[in-house]
Amino acid sequence: MAKSKRMSRGKDNDGLSAFNNVKNQLGYCGLWCGSCSVGNGTANVQAGRCMKTLTDYGVKEWGPKGVDYDALLHGLELLSSMEPCKGCLKGGGNSECPARACAIEKGVSECYECNSKKTCKNAHYIDHMRKGARRVGMKVKDESGDPKKVMAGWIRESGRGKS
Repeated sequence: MAKSKRMSRGKDNDGLSAFNNVKNQLGYCGLWCGSCSVGNGTANVQAGRCMKTLTDYGVKEWGPKGVDYDALLHGLELLSSMEPCKGCLKGGGNSECPARACAIEKGVSECYECNSKKTCKNAHYIDHMRKGARRVGMKVKDESGDPKKVMAGWIRESGRGKS
């Protein structure tokens, strides 16, 4: 059986350097980048592990028929080598995010600092983002307070490094 090559895209095999890049970042909308699988390296690592397992076990030869294993392995290779998201504060994430554009325009570091919460034209979008983030297990800061303290607690909870 052929052994797959080890993937790496600016991170070690557990995505720790990718996590370290975003662990202290909170998006304008309150999403913690350290809990995002695309930003913290988890998606890359999982794709690489899946690719390695399928290749090392020779699943292409004996696995379910009807699967285009060459295309699957190619896709997993692309995913495992993609650049982890830098977080929206560093230019990553959705470049069309209306909350980011609004926060930058108003000069606030998070939506909770804004004085227009009750009339916010992006409230529906932010609510949608937060619900989706919680659904996939991301941490979301949804109250005012020191973001550094909140993130330090989440970093401790994650067990992935010091704050």
